[in-house]
Parts: sequence; C-alpha cells; structure tokens
Amino acid sequence: MTAIDFTAFVDQLASVSGDTILPFFRTALAVENKKPGGFDPVTAADRAAENAMRTLIRRSFPDHGIIGEEYGEERADAEYVWVLDPIDGTKSFIAGMPAWGTLIGLTRFGEPVFGMMHQPFTRERFSGDGEAAHYRGPAGERDLHVRSCANLNDAVLYTTSPRLMNQADRTAFGRVEEAVRLSRYGGDCYAYCMLAAGQIDLVIETELKPYDILPLLPIIAGAGGIVTSWENDLPLAGGRIVAAGDARVHKAALEMLNR
Repeated sequence: MTAIDFTAFVDQLASVSGDTILPFFRTALAVENKKPGGFDPVTAADRAAENAMRTLIRRSFPDHGIIGEEYGEERADAEYVWVLDPIDGTKSFIAGMPAWGTLIGLTRFGEPVFGMMHQPFTRERFSGDGEAAHYRGPAGERDLHVRSCANLNDAVLYTTSPRLMNQADRTAFGRVEEAVRLSRYGGDCYAYCMLAAGQIDLVIETELKPYDILPLLPIIAGAGGIVTSWENDLPLAGGRIVAAGDARVHKAALEMLNR
C-alpha cells in the first residue's frame, strides 16, 4: 500500500474537520489559554475537529497511529501515523481572520509521505506527496510550483510573528528581514502554502511543533521548494524552520541566520 492510496481518505478527513470547524468561525466562542504566563489559545472548534478526525481514522484504519495537537499520541510507533493540527493559526481564527487552516499529514516509518492544508472558509485545499503538489479551490485546480528568486534582496519573507521568537533568534531574523524586499507577518500554515504556490519566497519561524510543519513538508517539496531547520537538517521535530522556494535564497538566509 502506497501513500497515494490515502488521497481520497485525506479529503474525507478535511471535509469532516471543515464541517466541524466552520459553525464556530466568527462567533462568540469561548477561548481557553493552554500556556500560563503566555497565550496559547484553544477553542471548542480545535477539540471537536481533532476528535472528528481521530474517530474517522480509528474506524477506517485501526492499526494506524495518530499524533495531534490537542490529544497527543496514539500508537506513534505504527508504520503509518497521522499528524493532525485541527486549527493551525488559532489566534487568527479567534480574531476572525482567515489565515488559518487544518493540517493533515501522513508519515510512513517516520517519513512524511502526504500532506494537506485545508482552509474551509475560503474552500481551498493544498496537498502534496513530496513529488508533486496541487491546489483546489474557487479558482479551480492546478499544480503548485515555487517561483525562482536568486537573491534575498528580491525575496518576499513571511513569519507569523517575531514576538514568538526568543531574543537571540529575533535578532538573527532581523538580519534577514533587513535584507529582503518585503517582510510581512501572519499567515501560519497559509504562508507556507503561498510559498508552494509561488506567491512568496521565504518563511522563517521558531518554536514549531511537529504537527505544525510535518503536514506541510510534502506540499512544499512537491512544489519544488525546500524546508530545513536553521541547522540545515530535516525538521521532523519542528523547532526553528526555514522554508524557501529557491535553494539560493534558502542558502543565503541560513548563512545570515547563523552569522
């Protein structure tokens, strides 16, 4: 059984999660804080969507493992493991902004083999298997391809917020930010999909968890991009991330971050 066999099932997971989340969006829903001394919000929408996806996975593939943001790990050593972030961008979600999405990833023997970002409000799905990446939405269907960008001074850079970085990382990020043509904040998972779609050139983040990035890796790789840690390793554990559409910009950003 190969990863491509799961494409239709990923669509089912996306539909189930989207149908669960949308009734909560732009309503007066309660917000809990998971981080004493900071702000890491969670809502009933996050929990309900992850529960719905877990239920479908357990029923359809009882031998598969699951790793999710809200409910932790089940059989994380299984051959196939689903990696779920029901609402990546909860802060945008609770602010009524559309820059959030549901992340659904699949690993086999620990390696990411399929990923999807579903934005149910805009009715967009970005998916990839590491070899190719695709878009479906109101604009129709098309393959995703990163764009060429030879130099940092021509690049468009995104990060969710420098305030999420520690002081040392923020200083390093600032060096790259000063070098690029345009820097914008926000986006969470949506920024990575815009990189895969050839709209931006660079995403730099820190403090990511595996479920924040694993589902996005096959999408960006399938579109021709590159994602590593700041140390230029495969970022399966999350942490500090550099995603780029062009290897030249990726190399230049890494050099500047580690100066």
